[in-house]
Amino acid sequence: MPVQRLIEEFEKLPGIGRKTAQRLAFHVLNLKEEDVIGFAKALVDAKRKTTTCSECYNLTDVDPCRICNSNKRNHDIICVVQTPRDVLAMERVREYDGLYHVLNGLISPLDGTGPDDINIKPLIKRISKGKVSEVILATSPTVEGEATAVYISKIIKPLGVKTTRIAQGISVGGDLEYADEVTLYKSLEGRREI
Repeated sequence: MPVQRLIEEFEKLPGIGRKTAQRLAFHVLNLKEEDVIGFAKALVDAKRKTTTCSECYNLTDVDPCRICNSNKRNHDIICVVQTPRDVLAMERVREYDGLYHVLNGLISPLDGTGPDDINIKPLIKRISKGKVSEVILATSPTVEGEATAVYISKIIKPLGVKTTRIAQGISVGGDLEYADEVTLYKSLEGRREI
């Protein structure tokens, strides 16, 4: 049955359970046919036309990507992130005007992911060209994120490039009583004068 197949396809998406898949399927069935066709075309186009930037490893439809190609960006600074989703998050802030480098993972020995399994070598190659003055490590504040940041910083230091880490700590609207010890420590460590 087509409706059942549609529900099963939605269930394959991350974070989508049976009930949500059913809601999505029935929502699609209630759309106008041209809206459904547009949605299906957007899915196919995204899959067919999306590639990885050969410089920063972000997702793009042109290579190199628009960020790497932009003459309005600061090409002296590279922000290192874990995934293309992190690039989108940074771009939403509209305060960072440098370039990016997407690792597509983090060092995680327990998961069998080592330094050679993520995009560290291409990062070092970019830095070695001598045009980069600062590398911002914006990996997640997890054990794996911290391990990856420390590993990368140890490799970059001998190259004479300034290496910084994004500040971490209590989120806006968060309560101190609910923060764990590491978050509180990072909040104190990253404090600034007001």
